[in-house]
Amino acid sequence: MRLPPVSALLNLAVLCVFCSTGPLEDVVIDRYYIPPVCPREVTLGDHVRYHYNGTFEDGKKFDSSHDRGYPFSGLVGIGRLITGMDRGLQGMCVNERRKIIVPPHLAYGSLGAGSVIPPDATLYFDVHMLDIWNIEDKVQIHTLYKPAECNRTVESSDFVRYHYNGTLLDGTEFDSSHSRGHTYDTYIGQDWIIKGMDEGLIGMCVGERRSIIMPPFLAYGEQGFGTKIPPNASLMFDVLLVDLHNPKDDITIDSKKSLESCIRQSVAGDYMRYHYNATLLDGTPFDSSYSRNQTYNTYIGMGYVIAGMDKALQGLCIGDRMRVTVPPHMAYGENGVDNIIPGSAVLVFDVHVIDFHNPKDNVEVTTTFKPENCNDTTQTDDLVRYHYNCSMLDGTQLFSSHDYKNPQEIILGASKVIDGLDTALHGMCAGERRVAIVPPHLGHGENGARGVPGSAVLRFELELLDFKKGVPNGYLFVWLSDTPENLFEAMDLDKNGEVPLEEVSNVIFT
Repeated sequence: MRLPPVSALLNLAVLCVFCSTGPLEDVVIDRYYIPPVCPREVTLGDHVRYHYNGTFEDGKKFDSSHDRGYPFSGLVGIGRLITGMDRGLQGMCVNERRKIIVPPHLAYGSLGAGSVIPPDATLYFDVHMLDIWNIEDKVQIHTLYKPAECNRTVESSDFVRYHYNGTLLDGTEFDSSHSRGHTYDTYIGQDWIIKGMDEGLIGMCVGERRSIIMPPFLAYGEQGFGTKIPPNASLMFDVLLVDLHNPKDDITIDSKKSLESCIRQSVAGDYMRYHYNATLLDGTPFDSSYSRNQTYNTYIGMGYVIAGMDKALQGLCIGDRMRVTVPPHMAYGENGVDNIIPGSAVLVFDVHVIDFHNPKDNVEVTTTFKPENCNDTTQTDDLVRYHYNCSMLDGTQLFSSHDYKNPQEIILGASKVIDGLDTALHGMCAGERRVAIVPPHLGHGENGARGVPGSAVLRFELELLDFKKGVPNGYLFVWLSDTPENLFEAMDLDKNGEVPLEEVSNVIFT
C-alpha cells in the first residue's frame, strides 16, 4: 500500500519529535553498495528519483516503489520528505544502495500513519538512488574524443547527423541510433529536438564524441516520454557527430594542386575523364574509380553528374588534383542512394583530372622543330616514314615507333591510322618535328582500342623522316616532269611495237 510519505504526514512527524521523552536516536545508514564513480552526491535542494522498499523491524513490508512499478520522485531538505529520509538520502550517489533506519521521532512518531504505520514505529528503508538533479543545473558536456583537425563546428541552424546511445543516469538504456542502423538527423537551434541536445551539440566537430548530461527540465520534463523515459528523468547521451552542413552551404574546394602550365581550363560542355575517391564526411568510403581501374567519364555542366560535382569540375586544368566537399542539397539530398549513401549526407571527393576535350575540338598541332629549307611538304597520297611517341595527357606512355625495328610507314589519306594522326602528318617537311593533341572523336572514340582507354585524348610526338610523293586514287603513276610527245614510242624500248610491263617499269623508275 502506498503511503503519502512526505508532505501529508510532515506535521505528524514534527509533532512526534517534541513528544518523545527518551534520548533521541539519529538515522542509521548502511552504504552497502557504492559505485566506483560518483561524480555527484545528493545535497539539500536536490531533486531525486529512487526506488525503495519500506519495512518494519520484523521485516514486514509497508510500502514499495517496486510494487507500484515506478520510482519515487522528491525534493530533499525542504520538508517534503520525512526528516529521517531527508537526512538519510544526503550524500548518496546515483546507483548507490543504502539501508536507512529511521527512528520514530524522525518518521511518523507516536501518531503513526493511519492503519499502515503504527505509533512509535522504526522504519527500515532499502534505497536505490536512480537520479539527482537541481533546478540550477545546466547541460554538462564531457568531450570524450576530438579530432586533431576541426575546420568547422556545429552552429545554430546547421543540419547534423549523429549517432547516440541514450541512457538514464543509472545506466538504463532507453534509445540508441546504433540499434536502428542509421543516424539521427535534425536541425540545430530550431526546436526540432529537446533543449538539452540543442545546447549539447553546439560546437562539435565531425568525428567528435561527447557525453551530454541534461536535467529533466531541458529534456522531457514532468511528463517523460513513452514507457522508457520516466517523468523528471535526467538523460545522458553518448554522441558521435557524423555529418554537418548548413542549407546555405556551397561546395568547398581544398588542397587544390595544379601543374605549372595550364593551356586550357574546362568549361561547360566539355567531356572529362577523372579519377576519384569518395567518402562521407566522417571518412567512410563509399566509392572509388580506382577500385574499378578506370576513370569516370562524363560531360560537365550539363546535369550528367550531381550538381556539386558539375560545378566543381569546371575551371580545371588537366592534371589538377583537389578535394571537393559537396553538401547534400547539391548531391543526393534527403533520400541518399540505396544502402550506399545515407540521406542528407555531405560527400567528399578527392579528384584527379586525367583529361578533357570538347566534341567540337580539332587536332591541335604545335611545331617544335622545322628545317630552314621546308618547301616540299606532305600531302594526301604521299608515302611517309616517321617516328612517334604516343601518350595520354597525364603522361602515361602508350606506344612508340622506337620500340620497333623500323619507323612507321603509311600512305596519307588511306585510312591506315586514326584521323587525327593522319591530319597531323599533313603539311610536314622532312626533318620536321611536331606535337599533336588528338581528341577521342578523331582518335579511338568512346570504346578506345587495345591499350587505349575509351574517350582518351592522345598526345603524339612526331618526327617526319622522309616521304615520297604519291599518286591520286585510281592512278598507277604520275609524271613528275613533262610527258614525252610520243608516250608509246618512248615506252617501247625494243621498238617491237609492244610495251610489256617490264618496259613500263623501266620507264617509270628510271
